[in-house]
Amino acid sequence: MYFLYNILILVAGFVLKIAALFNKKIQLFIDGRKQTFFELQQGISETDEVIWIHCASLGEFEQGRPIIEKLKQKFPNKKVVLTFFSPSGYEVRKNYEYADVVCYLPLDSAQNAKRFLEIVHPSMAIFVKYEFWPNFLKELKKNNIETLLISGIFRKSQPFFNWYGGFMRNSLTTFAHFFVQDDNSKQLLNSINFNHVTVSGDTRFDRVFEITQQNNKLPFIEEFINDKYTVVAGSTWKEDETMLVDYINNKASENEKFIIAPHNINGSEIADLKKSISKKVILFSEKPMDSAQGGKNLADYQIFIIDTVGILTKIYSYANVAYVGGGFTKTGVHNVLEPATFGIPILIGPNYHKFNEVIDLVKNRACFVVDDSNELSLHLGEFFHLNEMRTEAGKRAKKYVVAKTGATLKILNYIER
Repeated sequence: MYFLYNILILVAGFVLKIAALFNKKIQLFIDGRKQTFFELQQGISETDEVIWIHCASLGEFEQGRPIIEKLKQKFPNKKVVLTFFSPSGYEVRKNYEYADVVCYLPLDSAQNAKRFLEIVHPSMAIFVKYEFWPNFLKELKKNNIETLLISGIFRKSQPFFNWYGGFMRNSLTTFAHFFVQDDNSKQLLNSINFNHVTVSGDTRFDRVFEITQQNNKLPFIEEFINDKYTVVAGSTWKEDETMLVDYINNKASENEKFIIAPHNINGSEIADLKKSISKKVILFSEKPMDSAQGGKNLADYQIFIIDTVGILTKIYSYANVAYVGGGFTKTGVHNVLEPATFGIPILIGPNYHKFNEVIDLVKNRACFVVDDSNELSLHLGEFFHLNEMRTEAGKRAKKYVVAKTGATLKILNYIER
C-alpha cells in the first residue's frame, strides 16, 4: 500500500505543477515549497532543540497558537518550526513572531519526509486537528520522535474506522497521545484500540478568550460608531452581502451603523459592494490617517467597508450584533467564536453543521440561523429594538466560550510532565 501511495504522491506533484500554470493559489502552493529546505537549513542548526508544529491552514493555526505561545514562553531557548499545508495559512502567518521558521510542509514523499526530519530533528512534533501524512508519520515513528495530536476530531466516515482503512490506521500508531475535542472522537479511537486519548476540548476557546484580555481599541472605529448601535458583518461572501445590502438600503434605521469586512478584498468586488449601497459609505482604504486630514469625518458615514485584513477580531469588540459570513457557501460558516467571546449575539447562514461550536451556540440560542433576506431583516430588526433579548443572547454566547476553555492547560501539563 505504501508503494501505491508513493506513486500517487509523485503523480499529484506532477499534476499540481501543470495546474499551477492556470491557478494562482496552486502556483503559491508549488512556488512556496521550492524554498522550504533552504529556509530550514538557514534557520535550524544541528545543536538547536526544536519543536515542530504542523497546521493545515489558518483555522488550524488558531487552534495551535495558544500551545505555540505557551511553549515559547516556557521554553524560550527551544526553536519552533511551524509548517502549513495551505497557502491561505502560510501567506497570512509567514511572519509569525513566535515561530523561528515558518514554511510550507513538503509534499508527503518518503524522500521529503526523511530530508525534512534530518534538518529539523525535532524533539517533539505536534499535529493540529487534521493532517495525517503517512510518510511523515512513518519517519517520525522510525526516529522515535514523540508526536501529539491536539484539538483532534474524528468522524465515523473517516478511513480509520472502515474496513479499507488499515493503511491509515497504521499511521495513527505514531501518536503518543491524542487530545481530542469531544467524547465521540475518543470513543471512535477506542473502538480501534487507541486508548491513549484525552478529551481536552478545543484550544480555540482559549485563544478567543485570551483576545478579550488584550487591548482591542481602534480609535477610528470609535470615531465611526460615535456611540451608535452597530452591526459588524465579518468574513462576508457575495450571498451574505446581497442580503445585508437589501436590509441597509430598504429597512435600516439611520441610527444603525454597519461595518462590513468581506472575506475577499478584491478591488473590483469591493467597488461593486460600495456601489450597491445607497447610504453613505466609506472604505478603510479611503479613511484619513486622522480626523484632521482629508476633510472626512468618519462619524458622518453609516457604512464602513473594511478592505484590509488583520483587524476583524478587534472590530467585533465594538459590535452590538455580529453577522458571520460563509453560511451560504459549500465550505460553511466562518469563525463564530471571535464575536461570541465578546458576548455578542450572532447571525449566520444555514451551512454550519460541520462545526460543533456553531451547533452548540445555535442550540443555546446565542447564534441564530437565517435562510434568506426576509429572515435576516426580521432578526436584525428584533435585535435593534429589543435590547434585553439582544443582551441575554450575548451573555449566553460568552458563557459558552468561557465554559469551554482549559484545553491548552491540559495539553501543556502533559508536555511538561
